[in-house]
Amino acid sequence: MTRRILPPLVILILIFALALENGRYMGAETDRWQAQLHEAEAFSRAEDWTSAAETLEASYRDWSRRQVYLHIVTEHDALDDAEAMYRRAMAFASVQEDSEFRAELADLRTQLRLLAEMERVSLKNIL
Repeated sequence: MTRRILPPLVILILIFALALENGRYMGAETDRWQAQLHEAEAFSRAEDWTSAAETLEASYRDWSRRQVYLHIVTEHDALDDAEAMYRRAMAFASVQEDSEFRAELADLRTQLRLLAEMERVSLKNIL
């Protein structure tokens, strides 16, 4: 009987370990993107719009390099929303619209936090 139970048990443990690792990875990725957005906001507060735009564009390139993985593991609507927020923030940076830029960055940071939460292994996500 234990020989019958062992393979499915090993598979379940492996799936659980992969889910934990995915949650950890998504948390680390979104933390990095949020830090980049904070840096872009700091540049905008200092009225260094060139650096703000460059930092935001670097964050967007970093985000873009992870798209295949993100589309595999998370909801496409949430990714599309974040993509649109990145693009709006870049538009606000290009015209140096400070209040709109900071509001869009705040929304984007919240969206990134939600992406990480969706991939975290928790009772809320399981039920």
